[in-house]
Amino acid sequence: MRIQRLSYNIRGFQRITDYAVRWIRMVTDEAKKRVQILTFWKTYGLEATREAFSVSRSTLFAWQKVQRQEGSLEALNPKSKKPKNVRKRIWPEAITDEIKRLRTEHPNLGKDKIRPLLKRFAEKRKLPCPGIATIGNLVKDMGGLRTFPTKVRHDGSIVQKKREPKPRKPKDFIAERPGHCISLDTIERIIHGSRRYIVTFVDLHSRFAFAMATRSHASLAAKTFFDLIRIAFPYKLEFVLTDNGSEFMKHFDEELRRLCLTHWHTYPKSPKMNAHCERFNRTIQEEYVDYHAGELIDVHRFNEKLLDWLVWYNAERPHHAFQNKQSPLQFLLTKSAEESRMYLAHTSS
Repeated sequence: MRIQRLSYNIRGFQRITDYAVRWIRMVTDEAKKRVQILTFWKTYGLEATREAFSVSRSTLFAWQKVQRQEGSLEALNPKSKKPKNVRKRIWPEAITDEIKRLRTEHPNLGKDKIRPLLKRFAEKRKLPCPGIATIGNLVKDMGGLRTFPTKVRHDGSIVQKKREPKPRKPKDFIAERPGHCISLDTIERIIHGSRRYIVTFVDLHSRFAFAMATRSHASLAAKTFFDLIRIAFPYKLEFVLTDNGSEFMKHFDEELRRLCLTHWHTYPKSPKMNAHCERFNRTIQEEYVDYHAGELIDVHRFNEKLLDWLVWYNAERPHHAFQNKQSPLQFLLTKSAEESRMYLAHTSS
């Protein structure tokens, strides 16, 4: 059984944890080498140590002093070599004031956009103009100059309105059974000036797929499609992966909460996080939609013919994920038969 970490939706949590364990609680290879040198010094003397390891007398005493004061081998881990007196960026006050003004009047304006505006300002006053990277560093030196939109609470207090964090699919997640994780996406087509949408579904484990055309891009249409999925794919669903489209909000998200399903979102502009559904989107377009695009005017007629293609896709068409030897439905039937034989071996007569 897979146990998901409670911190799976915190970016960089595992990396920071690894660094903390490595540099705070562990003895590094360099520290072990220093212990070896100190032991050799106590056994064979200073001259032999200096000749064998090329270490000065002052360094040996410094290591010995640190180890005695802290009383642990972690004390010999290499410390930061950052200078105590760091050079500071010194620019005319007019330049820094103009950067503050631009960021104040236009909240969160990027350094790439600030550069042309600041260059014109500097040329008029015959002042040097910093580059894009330097502008970013100056903004950072001034505390980031970051502002957030505000909202008024029910009690009248004004607080920052921050973006609500969304749960993301863990990087090392692998679907281990049918329904473990399903993904959804939307294809948009314009036919004779009318917009039509095809909502698609793929089970990450079995590659079983489904689709439905609709005139609406609202979340209620996605909820209706999800109800059909639960009928066409009768497996227990656990995780649902979608992008951040509006069709997967409100009614769709409320339905997932009602069913106690975890809703994962992809990062913006990251279609590779929903690769299975994106691959199916291309397949259904190249093999069916492109040849029946005109029928999208009548959505009901299109869906009736699309259903026949979906039955063939799931039941007969070989899938690349199964070395082109099985279709998704054949894979499910094979898996069910193997599980039946497994449980049959443990039954008693």
